[in-house]
Amino acid sequence: MTGQPDPGVTGDSAHDNRRQVMYWRLLAQLFDPEEHAALESASLAVVKDIGLPAALLDPRASVDSVVQRHPGLASEFEDLMVPTAETEDDSDGDTDTGTTTDTVGDPEVDGDSRDRAAEVRRAALVSKVLLNVFHSPPGAVSAGRLSRWQSDAGWLERALGCKPGELRGGRSGGRAAAPTGTGGGGRTPDLSRLIPEIGPELGSIEAGLVKRMRLREVLADPHLAQQLTPSMSLIEQLLRDKDNLSGVALANAKALIRRFVDEVAEVLRTQVEKSTVGALDRSVPPKRVFRNLDLDRTIWKNLTNWSPEEERLYVDRLFYRHTARRTTPQRLIVVVDQSGSMVDSMVNCTILASIFAGLPKVDVHLIAYDTQALDLTPWVHDPFETLLRTNLGGGTDGTVAMALAQPKIAEPRNTVVVWISDFYEWQTEPLFESMAAIHRSGAKFIPVGSVTSSGRASVNPWFRERFKDQGTPVLSGHIRKLVHELKTFLA
Repeated sequence: MTGQPDPGVTGDSAHDNRRQVMYWRLLAQLFDPEEHAALESASLAVVKDIGLPAALLDPRASVDSVVQRHPGLASEFEDLMVPTAETEDDSDGDTDTGTTTDTVGDPEVDGDSRDRAAEVRRAALVSKVLLNVFHSPPGAVSAGRLSRWQSDAGWLERALGCKPGELRGGRSGGRAAAPTGTGGGGRTPDLSRLIPEIGPELGSIEAGLVKRMRLREVLADPHLAQQLTPSMSLIEQLLRDKDNLSGVALANAKALIRRFVDEVAEVLRTQVEKSTVGALDRSVPPKRVFRNLDLDRTIWKNLTNWSPEEERLYVDRLFYRHTARRTTPQRLIVVVDQSGSMVDSMVNCTILASIFAGLPKVDVHLIAYDTQALDLTPWVHDPFETLLRTNLGGGTDGTVAMALAQPKIAEPRNTVVVWISDFYEWQTEPLFESMAAIHRSGAKFIPVGSVTSSGRASVNPWFRERFKDQGTPVLSGHIRKLVHELKTFLA
């Protein structure tokens, strides 16, 4: 479709042509940076014909500015892309989503024609939201541009039935079905498939915009900084630039880091606490308190005291559950590469170490290294303070970290050493030999390629083969696998 809609075409064909124009323009702008004059002129004719403002086609106009000039459109953008009963049962098999707002037109037109007219209007509004969010022109990004994008992303989330910031925050979204909408049809949003795809994509776009702008300018504005969505890429930039920040900018940077740490810690803490630590120690008498009462066993053991005449059970002995566990003090030594390629692992492992440090009888030590090593054990209980003391970037020399780790192995049988790195070292032979010595001593040695949410890891093939031959293969890098390995050792 390269020309304007034929004014001589009427009825359903005209509506279909107009809708195709809007969607062809959307695809063209998303995938082809060159302007298509025919599509632009045809789109302008469509929006004017259906009574919408030409500002919808202006890429510089945010949804906020369009709504401010035309307040009546605000309600149309809300839940714009949420499926309705009518669209789910579309007899044509279309999968278009949106509200069923009626368009202006001849009241004599039948219902099917009105629905098609509404689809054209919806296509124009959907195109505006999607282009503003997913089409990012090249060049420097100003604080104002980032603010406009965040606002447009909020409108996209509203259009999908979510609250602003809900998809970008990675939380489940979509409002519950409610008996609203024209025609009496209830909304039945199912965003279970959309959120895993759209949420991370929005976060990635926002992180890209932040990278292309002056981050300090954003941090100096408390209102704008508060709207930033904490992500791994953003935290990396903050940690790299923290020494150059001061005053309001530094305070806002710390607040963002703490928000991210708290969000990740909540997820990891749930994974860690799903298993108990240590086997039951039956040599220790159970505490005779109500919460330990074994009601089932008590009834079973006292059944001989049942009185059929009185229909009453007389209890002369109570039984309690054993809760004490055999736990040998375990030492967990986490060594993590803080060079530029391992930022996400540094953040995740710092948080993970703090969670294990909170478990009973687990002595956690944390060492970070690049070409120098830093013992972060005094701050291991506070991942926020730990991260502020890291110095991301630089080369990699694991031998300096090994010099700090080896003296900490007092009882090898009760010690686990977790080494997180891509193992691209310049002193390969000496480092591997010292790692092999830890393994031979009886300590559990766990090499990990990286600790990320995706599990992607790039590991030096030389080290990978030797770890495999040694019987300590490199973990795939997914954080859940590391949590499982540690819980197995500490149980």
